[in-house]
Amino acid sequence: MSNRGMVLAMAFLSLVARPTAGAQSVRALVNDGNGQYKEQKYTDAEVNYRKALEKEKGMPQAHFNLGDALYKQQKAGEAAKEYESTLHATDDTRMQSQSYFNIGNAFANGQDYQNAVKAYINSLKLNPDDADAKYNLSYALRMLKQQQNKDNNKNNDKNKDKNKDQNKKDQQKQDQDKQDQNKKDQNKQDQQQQNDKQQQQQAKQQERQMSKGEAERILQVLKNNERDVQKKLHARTAVRPRGEKDW
Repeated sequence: MSNRGMVLAMAFLSLVARPTAGAQSVRALVNDGNGQYKEQKYTDAEVNYRKALEKEKGMPQAHFNLGDALYKQQKAGEAAKEYESTLHATDDTRMQSQSYFNIGNAFANGQDYQNAVKAYINSLKLNPDDADAKYNLSYALRMLKQQQNKDNNKNNDKNKDKNKDQNKKDQQKQDQDKQDQNKKDQNKQDQQQQNDKQQQQQAKQQERQMSKGEAERILQVLKNNERDVQKKLHARTAVRPRGEKDW
């Protein structure tokens, strides 16, 4: 009745005869469904349970056993809905406890351990002595904890990857900013060198211009001095030295 994980045996209800018109037909459909269920003909059983519900809507036994047939066909979600319909269709605490137990199994089968835990707890509230419900609750709690730890680890890994990506983007931005700044500095340096070169060229040009002007001025002075010297030389030769005789 159980496996290594949890007790998977589903509670199963037999139809109780009810004194209503057409009850024999409904009972026959459910009985046929029960026989097919035991023979593991779950699809055929499902058909008969649904026919019974068409004749008598809200019949708790038909809803319950239809849930079992669906569960055996790996339709856990649909099965859970039928067990929930059973809860609303009966005041029988035993049937309600079994419905919650099977709802817990359906959720656990889908690895929805949080809802499975809630269902097993509700089952135990109605039947505190149910050993299978206690065992399954313990199992679901253990699996829920593992699932939460796994999710936390995934989130941590995602956050790490996200931080790595962000750090990578930040580093790329820093590198790009550094490259841009170096480029600006290089452009500024190149511009400064260009300005210095232009200033040097202008200074040399002014120096050449000043040198040419100065040279012309000096040349003019020299010319003037030469004329003065010539005049003085002529003046000196025109004067005879003292005591010189005229031969």
